[in-house]
Amino acid sequence: MSKKKVIIAIVVAAFVVTAALFWWRTEHGDNHDTSVQLYGNVDIREALLAFNSSEHIAEILVQEGDRVKKGQLLANLHTELLDAQLGSAKAMLDAQQQVVAKLEAGSRPEEISKGKAELKAASAKAKSTRDSYKRLLRLVEKKLASDEDVENARSLADVAEAQQEAAKHSLALLQAGPRKEDISVARAELAARQAGLVLAEQQLENANLYAPADGVIRNRILEPGDMAFPSTPVLTLAFVDPVWVRAYLSEGMLGQVPLGAKALIRTDSYPDKVYQGWVGYISPTAEFTPKSVQTEELRTRLVYSVRIYACNGQGELRLGMPATVSIELDQTLDATMNTCGQE
Repeated sequence: MSKKKVIIAIVVAAFVVTAALFWWRTEHGDNHDTSVQLYGNVDIREALLAFNSSEHIAEILVQEGDRVKKGQLLANLHTELLDAQLGSAKAMLDAQQQVVAKLEAGSRPEEISKGKAELKAASAKAKSTRDSYKRLLRLVEKKLASDEDVENARSLADVAEAQQEAAKHSLALLQAGPRKEDISVARAELAARQAGLVLAEQQLENANLYAPADGVIRNRILEPGDMAFPSTPVLTLAFVDPVWVRAYLSEGMLGQVPLGAKALIRTDSYPDKVYQGWVGYISPTAEFTPKSVQTEELRTRLVYSVRIYACNGQGELRLGMPATVSIELDQTLDATMNTCGQE
């Protein structure tokens, strides 16, 4: 019986030592480990694309799952009203350009010649009426003309002199040309018409929806015939470049995984393929995880979010795909690690 008790005691002691060693390695890590494995997912990054205008959708040129390039036309609106507004803006600009050109050119030689002729005619008429008035004054003294005739002749002479003065001022204005203030007002109006044309052109351009970056169309939210508004998304675009795996690094490993460290990425979809990658970002702020754990011991564990950028030349890494990342500890970094040249 004593031998059995000794054997049982030895077995129990070995089990306790093994359990303690396993707990120590779990809590504090194994100093002899040369790599760390992280588990995460290919990060999903997307944008909700909307028109910067309000109108009915004319056509959508892409389908869900289509790969698109930056600047590619994705959809457009009906533009009948915008085309009319653009035509009106162009016509108003052309008219104002002619007004400015006329003011800047000043009076034409023919207009000045006409002004001189009108002044000459007015002067001749003023002289004629004044002479007639003087003759009648002499005839009144001889009782050969009435006072009424003299008064009428005087009025005609005054009117002719006023017309002569008006013709003189008109000729002076023609010779001086438009006022600088009038030209400035016309130029300001021209600038306003030019801005109106630019606005009309931009509003017409806003009827087109372009891809802001390379990516994949995830959802068609609206369809042709629907009313589009700036606040209503039409398409969902998922960004595919660059691709990274989001994982979490424990606080104990933080000092052993430097920024830029080389990484190997594996997925369940392609178990025999290894993707090259590198640690491109380590969060400066710790966070608690997992949030669903309620025990006080596990709630106090801190982890740091990391991005492992991946070389995805064949597009096999899909957004949201689970991935396993292996990182050698205490690496010696070089300038070529954060590239895909080694893929």
